[in-house]
Amino acid sequence: MATTTGPKPALPYPEQDKLGPLGIKTSAIHDAAALRNALLRAFEAAAQDAKDAVVAVDKSAASAVHDSRKALRRARAILGLMAGALPKSERRAVKGALQEARRALSTVRDHAVAPETLGQLTLDEADRAAANRVLGNAAEAIPPTSDVKQLLAESAARAAAQAEALQAALPHEVDWDIVADGIRTTYGEARRACGAAKRSKAWFHTWRRRSKELVYQLELVAGHAGPRVTAIHSEVAGVTDMLSPAVDLIMVRDFISTFAQGIAAADVEHLRDSIDGHLDDLMKSARKAARDAFHLKPKKLEKRITKSVHRDLAPPDEGNGTSDLHE
Repeated sequence: MATTTGPKPALPYPEQDKLGPLGIKTSAIHDAAALRNALLRAFEAAAQDAKDAVVAVDKSAASAVHDSRKALRRARAILGLMAGALPKSERRAVKGALQEARRALSTVRDHAVAPETLGQLTLDEADRAAANRVLGNAAEAIPPTSDVKQLLAESAARAAAQAEALQAALPHEVDWDIVADGIRTTYGEARRACGAAKRSKAWFHTWRRRSKELVYQLELVAGHAGPRVTAIHSEVAGVTDMLSPAVDLIMVRDFISTFAQGIAAADVEHLRDSIDGHLDDLMKSARKAARDAFHLKPKKLEKRITKSVHRDLAPPDEGNGTSDLHE
């Protein structure tokens, strides 16, 4: 006997595609639990990079310190992406521990960067002689490799401890709104520092720190999205790269004062004035280059990124193939 059946319920995707809609990119951004895990894995990877730097110190102390500080900066950037999901006390504790870990390596980093930075400057004979005397004084204060290794190990241990703390404190789900808010906050801080950098070397340095973190945040999101977010990342990364030479000169100004023993005050002042001439040019060029990358207000930048994520992850028939990377 024939049986009658009602109409089949409509599928949310073509019948021939039994596994779901074709063309949609699978991403942790679609799943709050998966996004939480992706953020934790990224933080843990940064902590592991800091640990790897301890072993690398025997090959090159300067490179190991650079890699460790870079890893710790990346960890702080990732923390910013999940900050809104954390209790305030936990967020502050992790942030403080990462800051202390980086600061512990600052002096070693300065000793590694100062000779190269001073060596690349065009200086007259008197300034070059003063710079060489500064480097000679500083060489006597360079810590031995064993001390550097100990500092790296302590910093790595702090980072690893924060990874464990986040694993326990972070909710089981972190949705996109939390991540987008973290990007907006970092961008807002970078943009504010960019404006203040016209009047202050300290603010210029802050601008570079926050911009670096923004680059790491966008890099992580782009890896789970696609070309539109990658384009935004490239815009910010290009500007941030221009900030580094100026920041190195800002550090060198203080480095000269610290290691000016036995050098005539007039010679020290003249060397610093020469550096300021180079520095002013670099800072002005960087601010000019940053106009486009930092012209949007934070809320509008957040909307642009969210829209870019949506389009990167949309199927082709929803406009994912259109060229709108520079909206």
